[in-house]
Amino acid sequence: MKIFLVPNYQKSEAVQSGLTLELWLSRQGYEVVWAADQKSKIAAEPDIDGSDLVISLGGDGTLLRAVRIVGSREIPILGLSYGHLGFLTAASPEERDILPVVADALAGEMHVSRRATIHCDVYSVDERGEEHTISAFGLNDIALTRGPLSDMVEFDISVSGHHIDRLRGDGVVVSTATGSTGYALSAGGPIVSPEYTGLVCVPIAPHTIQARAFLTSPSDIVEVTMSHDRPSVPAIAVDGRFLTPTGVVERLVSRRGEADVLLLDYGPESFYNSVSRVFYGVRRND
Repeated sequence: MKIFLVPNYQKSEAVQSGLTLELWLSRQGYEVVWAADQKSKIAAEPDIDGSDLVISLGGDGTLLRAVRIVGSREIPILGLSYGHLGFLTAASPEERDILPVVADALAGEMHVSRRATIHCDVYSVDERGEEHTISAFGLNDIALTRGPLSDMVEFDISVSGHHIDRLRGDGVVVSTATGSTGYALSAGGPIVSPEYTGLVCVPIAPHTIQARAFLTSPSDIVEVTMSHDRPSVPAIAVDGRFLTPTGVVERLVSRRGEADVLLLDYGPESFYNSVSRVFYGVRRND
């Protein structure tokens, strides 16, 4: 059985816990593989194929990196929190010993939370009039925002061919239910149960009091088309990582991703416990 570790290499306690896990797992006959250290670029990313479990040691950013490494393979991911937030993770050393948590994961005794992903295609046109496309997927969200050269962006937003509105403002976030507690929440969107598989669309600082967040069905396609009446240079990020389109961005098309992300936790109540802990400051001693 192959276990793939994705630590935050900038946190010594996360790396030390990874070494402890490697020793413990190796003694039980598991093969342990470490993700590359991207900061120092000391190694290329090892092969994740054949892995039975991915363990993320860090915060939500580290878990999102694990998601990018896993891609569409649907390998279960166990998140151990060593960050400030840890909303997506299953446990932290402050709450419990991590070895029993990993043992539960290996024994199949943890709940598998299927999380819908989001896929986007960014269409742009270069100075010669040629169209280019960048495709990307994420667990949390896609954000189209005003870039450093724009004071605001103007765009039309449509859902499955139905025009919703033309908006001016700082942009728009299209998120999954998982991403509803991230950028979309900061922009005024709702907290959505991870079992919801549609998309959440939230305008960012719209220059109107009428714009509202809305939810789509799982099969809907959300299209954001840049206005030619007010040209601007937007920035586009997927799970916080900026894309670099060639030329002028024309439109952004988002839909539910083809593969889900499998996060391990201790049951559906884990989400609501995290909501109360992270957003309402409720602490539990149980």
